[in-house]
Amino acid sequence: MAYFQDLREYLKFLEEKGKLVRIKREIIKETELHPLVRWQFRGLPEAERRGFFFENVIDVKGKKYNIPVAVAIHAASREIYGLGMQCGPREISEAWTKALLNPIKPRMVESGPVHEEVHVGGKLLEHGGMDEFPLPISTPGFDNAPYLTAANWVSKDPETGIINIGNYRSMVKSSTRLGVLSRGTQHLRMHWEKCRKLGRPLQAAIVIGPTPNIGLVATAKIPFGVDEYAVAGGIAGAAVPLVRCKTVDIEVPATTEIVIEGEFPIDAIEPEGSFGEFTGYMGMPGIEPFFNITCITHRKNPIFNAFLSQFPPSESSKLRQVGAEAALFKFLKYDCNISGILDVAFLESCGSAPYLVIRMKKSFPSEAWQALNGAAAFAPNLGKFVVVVDEDIDPWDAESVNWALSFRVQPHRDTRITMGKEASLDPSATPPGDQQRYPPPNGCSSLLIDATMNWPYPPVSLPRQEFMEKAKEIWEAEGLPKLNPKVPWYGYNLGYWEKEHAEEAELALKGEYYQTGEKFAGRRVKI
Repeated sequence: MAYFQDLREYLKFLEEKGKLVRIKREIIKETELHPLVRWQFRGLPEAERRGFFFENVIDVKGKKYNIPVAVAIHAASREIYGLGMQCGPREISEAWTKALLNPIKPRMVESGPVHEEVHVGGKLLEHGGMDEFPLPISTPGFDNAPYLTAANWVSKDPETGIINIGNYRSMVKSSTRLGVLSRGTQHLRMHWEKCRKLGRPLQAAIVIGPTPNIGLVATAKIPFGVDEYAVAGGIAGAAVPLVRCKTVDIEVPATTEIVIEGEFPIDAIEPEGSFGEFTGYMGMPGIEPFFNITCITHRKNPIFNAFLSQFPPSESSKLRQVGAEAALFKFLKYDCNISGILDVAFLESCGSAPYLVIRMKKSFPSEAWQALNGAAAFAPNLGKFVVVVDEDIDPWDAESVNWALSFRVQPHRDTRITMGKEASLDPSATPPGDQQRYPPPNGCSSLLIDATMNWPYPPVSLPRQEFMEKAKEIWEAEGLPKLNPKVPWYGYNLGYWEKEHAEEAELALKGEYYQTGEKFAGRRVKI
């Protein structure tokens, strides 16, 4: 099928696939909306998670909104993430690689649905500015305001003009002012720092409710200086149609639901936070740039979109997990020329950033360390623990990885610590209130672990595959609970298994194991 024309077409597609829940009852946006969606991440297996569409939203004071809210529609599960790319869950990394290697430049159009309503100048507040929209509180009881979570910030490099799209939490401070958390090497902050040196404000626009490829690009680790609209075009297989903003020199998707235009002053910063973060802890307040709104445009009867973030797993952790996996997979396999790379996995239960596992088919010993060093260098805020495993290990299953760590690693030989990493909201890096992204003297660290086999191993101590498959047939015939096999689920040879060992095992299968006993008696040693 052709790629989605707008968010509405995508929502219809999700509903047809059985991946969208419609909530028709009144839902209070501050206290009920996010907690309701949160339950599926604390009480359901991933395969059963769906996107939510709230049709009847009110606030704690009883105000009714005629704008529905869509949550968890991008990445409630890996399957839903794949639907946004029109591919299966196991095809995502290759689809991302194809998009990164074959970008399609966007195309300009004269007008689009996003400009059906324009609030600017004296009419900026005619519908209340930010108060027009049903802005939910993500972590009721702890967040200090509603935050935009599916805020796809679009800005231009003031030196090159190249567009960047990034997702950053955005605190609603007034009807015309937002805060944003964007620090250090994050691309929006890099644009702001460049503008500060040039002595001019940074213009930007927030895109809310575009086609899913825009949201996926905004949350992926795409290298600085790459035109991210072109990568989004690569995902869709067609150029993204753009229109020019009304008050800033920025282009935005023509069919998106809502756009908020404005600029960041460069002569002042102010407090922002606290907000529930991907680490599973509250992200504490800091002093950050702020954004003054100059124009709001949207479709008639727009749809508001939010991501579910906070404690992992969440929609945010799934978005960042899959996007980072795909970007690093492409980097290691194609840019670093490590042909044996099979999978890259960020463990979602750990926030999809600190714990990274690389599965590879190692051709020679140095390849494992090539992959480890490449991963450590890829991004300053990814990979506190980086592990390389063999092809028989499931990198997304912590139990499988822990088995490799336990019996394929000698800490004195197979581990290294490298410095120079960033903290990235990690509360173990600095005490609360300190907020140093690069603690002195050498920043934070990564532990690199080669958990691949250094020599042939004995077989895995499970029944051979044919016996496990036969037992599974009996299991299912007996009507026992549905199985979800974990790797490894059968025994296999890892290189150290002599012909005599195999012969003895075959004798046991034939009931002739006394022959082996007699043979061993003949090898008796007197002591």
